[in-house]
Amino acid sequence: MSRAESATPHKTWALALLAVTQFVLVLDASIVNVALPSIGRELSFSQDSLSWVTNAYTLTFGGFLLLGGRVSDILGRRRMFMAGLGLFVAASIVGGLAQAPGMLVTARAAQGIGAALVAPAALSLLMTIFAAGPERNRALGVWGAVAGAGGAAGSILGGVLTEWIGWEAVLWVNVPIGIAALALAPRLLPAARDRVTASGFDVMGAITVTAGLALGVYALVDGNNAGWLAAQTLASGAIAIALLVSFVVIESRAKHPLVPMHVFRQKTLRSANLVALLVTGAVFPMFFVLTLFMQQVWGYSPIKAGFGQLPFAITLIAFAGLTSRWVTKFGFKTPLVIGMVITAGSLVWLSLLTAQGSYWTELLGPSLLAGIGGALMFIPVTLAATAGARRDESGLASGLINTTQQVGASIGLAITVAIATAATTSSLTSGNNPGVAATDGFQLALLAGAGLAALGALLTVWLLPGLKNQPVAVDEEDEVEDRTAVTV
Repeated sequence: MSRAESATPHKTWALALLAVTQFVLVLDASIVNVALPSIGRELSFSQDSLSWVTNAYTLTFGGFLLLGGRVSDILGRRRMFMAGLGLFVAASIVGGLAQAPGMLVTARAAQGIGAALVAPAALSLLMTIFAAGPERNRALGVWGAVAGAGGAAGSILGGVLTEWIGWEAVLWVNVPIGIAALALAPRLLPAARDRVTASGFDVMGAITVTAGLALGVYALVDGNNAGWLAAQTLASGAIAIALLVSFVVIESRAKHPLVPMHVFRQKTLRSANLVALLVTGAVFPMFFVLTLFMQQVWGYSPIKAGFGQLPFAITLIAFAGLTSRWVTKFGFKTPLVIGMVITAGSLVWLSLLTAQGSYWTELLGPSLLAGIGGALMFIPVTLAATAGARRDESGLASGLINTTQQVGASIGLAITVAIATAATTSSLTSGNNPGVAATDGFQLALLAGAGLAALGALLTVWLLPGLKNQPVAVDEEDEVEDRTAVTV
């Protein structure tokens, strides 16, 4: 498909549509957290099962992303964008009407599947609409900033909607936005499909990778509740590994593989996904830790705790444009390394929070710094993970980076909760009061995040190419080996 065929006369509006949609998908991973106490009371959830209101979305979102990305290449990106969005909206309506725990958890799982179809299609559409180079860098800057702000906005909006309207509103807020996006998509997004057909669709590959990823995410999100050495955790992890190994074997032999193994011969793609795992593993748990800290230790209301994270979102958005220009000038590597170093520093600063401290002296400064680091990380790592991908595999590359980020967030959260729980228990045993003990746990958890960010910076220096070797997207004939990609 030529550049002209992929162009759209409404690029600015198309970008706005894609960015807002991604914002909602990220928002939904956290917006229900503040509403969980109300949901538990009104729907009679047990304490053990309440976490599945969040986990069901995370599980299916992470499990179906890779499949969603490849299906968008095969069946058409706009088509899958709209199909996934339709499912997401329908599930949001059903979830808000839920009268029993099972109905709500099922609706949240369906939301996750819809999101897994939308997210890679949206990123792939953005890559199709905007030409490689400064134009795409600017577009990804906007897209990444708006999407990144969704994590912080979830706590704010969730608190406001739950307190003023009710828990149902945290699901129904998706409906008008989703319907508007469905109405605008045919007018703003290109319908062209690349030279990929469903002939010989890799059914076994789709089954094994989806089941393997879903079970892997399940083991991570449930491990802290069930116990890391519990039979169900070990069994889920072992089966997930076996399924993913089977997937690799199937793909290496399939005539029409779901994930062609040649994509992993691109060093930049491989390295960027590894770094992205650490980026999300370091940053995503920060929202979780700070929300709990402000409410449990400082006694903030849910709304006040949500607004406490607003500086991060504002700073991230403010620095997105600068980051996209830096990427154009310096390549992926320099901004990404600087961003990870800044993020590591901000998390170390946050680890100095005290039970008797105040927001203005202890939290505002590192939150602003973390927003700068986030802007410098998310945009370059997304560009690096999708640069050099063949046009007919852009959905696959988008699905892969989304999957990596989702799994990274799950791993980071699992590590954070395990460390915080162990440190808090130890502090209580030593005779400290609950506030001080919780602070001890949160401090160590934030230091663990700083360690992940620092490790990511080292791996970026070691693995990612500099500007001279930076790959570009392949357009016309889409040769299997991108002559400009860095390979090993």
